[in-house]
Amino acid sequence: MLIGTDVFRLQDTCHVYVLRRGREAVLIDFGSGEVLDRLDDYGVDRVTDVLITHHHRDQVQGLARAAHEGIRVWVPPVERDLIENVDEHWRTRPLDNDYDVRQDRFSLLEQVPVTGSVAEYRTRSYGPLEVLTLPTPGHTVGSVSYLVEIGGKRLAFVGDLIHGEGRVWSLAAAQWAYTGGESAGMEGVAATALSCRQLLDHAPAVLLPSHGEPVTDPPAAVARLRSRLQALLDSRRRRPWDLDAMLDDPWERVTPHLLRNRTSNALTYALLSEHGTALLLDFGYDLTTGLAGGHDRSSRRPLLACLESLRRVHGIDRVEVALPTHYHDDHVAGFNLLREVEGTAVWSPSNVTPVLQDPKRWDLPCLWFDPIPVDRDLPVGEPVTWREYEIGVHELPGHTLYAAAYSFEADGRRVVATGDQQNTAWRPGEQPELLNYQYRNRFRIDDFRRSAELYRALNPELMISGHWPPRKVTQDYLDMLLEEGERVARLHRELLPAEVDFDAEGFGARITPYRSTVTPGRTLVLEVRVRNPFPTARTARVRMVVPQGWAVEPAEQEVKPQGRGEATLVFTVTVPPEGRGARRRVAVDLTVGGVRFGQQAEALVTVARRQRWEDGDAPEGPGV
Repeated sequence: MLIGTDVFRLQDTCHVYVLRRGREAVLIDFGSGEVLDRLDDYGVDRVTDVLITHHHRDQVQGLARAAHEGIRVWVPPVERDLIENVDEHWRTRPLDNDYDVRQDRFSLLEQVPVTGSVAEYRTRSYGPLEVLTLPTPGHTVGSVSYLVEIGGKRLAFVGDLIHGEGRVWSLAAAQWAYTGGESAGMEGVAATALSCRQLLDHAPAVLLPSHGEPVTDPPAAVARLRSRLQALLDSRRRRPWDLDAMLDDPWERVTPHLLRNRTSNALTYALLSEHGTALLLDFGYDLTTGLAGGHDRSSRRPLLACLESLRRVHGIDRVEVALPTHYHDDHVAGFNLLREVEGTAVWSPSNVTPVLQDPKRWDLPCLWFDPIPVDRDLPVGEPVTWREYEIGVHELPGHTLYAAAYSFEADGRRVVATGDQQNTAWRPGEQPELLNYQYRNRFRIDDFRRSAELYRALNPELMISGHWPPRKVTQDYLDMLLEEGERVARLHRELLPAEVDFDAEGFGARITPYRSTVTPGRTLVLEVRVRNPFPTARTARVRMVVPQGWAVEPAEQEVKPQGRGEATLVFTVTVPPEGRGARRRVAVDLTVGGVRFGQQAEALVTVARRQRWEDGDAPEGPGV
């Protein structure tokens, strides 16, 4: 079917669009691959690139043929693993006691290598065409749309975001989570409505869906669709959901120059300068309609939707700097996207930087999938200047060991940003979540006492946090935090063994890196940090435990840390030339002062023929 000048549609398992330039073409989606047998029909000699809107099988089931014939394959960043690494998805996808209702099983049966990820929010050359990639979550978390100027018209290839006049191809696909909060089951429905509005901001002349007929009056079709989606949303909620407000101005003023993004998870704060620039405190999941079920990459998507209103409403030309309070994904997921699209510099406290830059070294919860490069490492305990602000950088262990508080003055008010350290919505008589600690985050017994002492020294007027409203700080509140910190420390000391002190987490050793990938026959260097749990210096004997056939040098070492002290040892592990395996386990067996504590730590080693390219690492091909 001829759609327009040099644009054709093949009706396959989905609509495959052929965008011709001369005798070459770019395809939008691929279906079964039948299109390659029909190129003569379209006057095409060669397909240079295929752009995929989302991972569902009806879009990609024949994609192996494109890869085999040397056609460059480009996929949405969030869903790359569901195409290139889908074997692992099928191997690890939970099926028993399964509460993940996303349609992530409507994926390829066998994985297909890809050239790379499309560049969201940016225009790039793919083959002979210039294409703008716009994130449009809804049908899936990671769906994208492509906008191309052809024949004097702006065409939007929208995948399954919309189906004809005021309809969607599937509502089931838009259900991202089983339960949890008012948005449960409606996450993708709300995201669809928001994505449609953002798509219209680019003024497409025609919408070309993966199923259904071309939409020649996009504003009318989207208005009809959004009205119906809103009615469906309101049928499952106690109160109406004002989706337009999430885009019109998601920022609330805390002070004239300090804003809070009420649509993000966790909360992002923007500190505004007199120079028309902004500094962001944390930047995780912007414009969230609720997190999808599961914890894989395809369930977690950063967006940049809030930046448009910073410019339009608040006169901000550029986001210059982003600061993390800690490394958790809901606070840093968008940092790399900020850098790539906005040129934002990441400044990080020195105790957080190592986790951001090399997450696979660490055995910690809530790590982001990718390394986050740090442009400026900030010494803890020293202030840093940004524009007209002096910002104090303070170590803030408790919620996690690798966290910082920031102190600054905004519009004459002393402010401290505390991340997820404690619930600032606390009211007298309440206890839940006041002190927010998880042991695997490396919580230590006295951490909350120390943070309360820090707050007293800083004497803030206002406390801002990651998931709760800003709080006016009173002396009574500071006194209460100190009392609670001391009480938690006392209870831990009363409950845990007095004679053996492995602190709150309860382990005497740790191996880094926690996750490694090596090729057969190569060596791997592992660092082992051990703790002496006794009050006086004792000899610690550390023996490395490796899979059968592996070699380790030395097999055993001794060290004598001071009482309650720590020491680091280094072991070299050699992997045999034969065999591969995912997440092979190594461990250390610990004895301190003659007391046997057993295999106190483990690390995971994947032995693979080649290391998989991470996003941004693979060599760029022609047309990138």
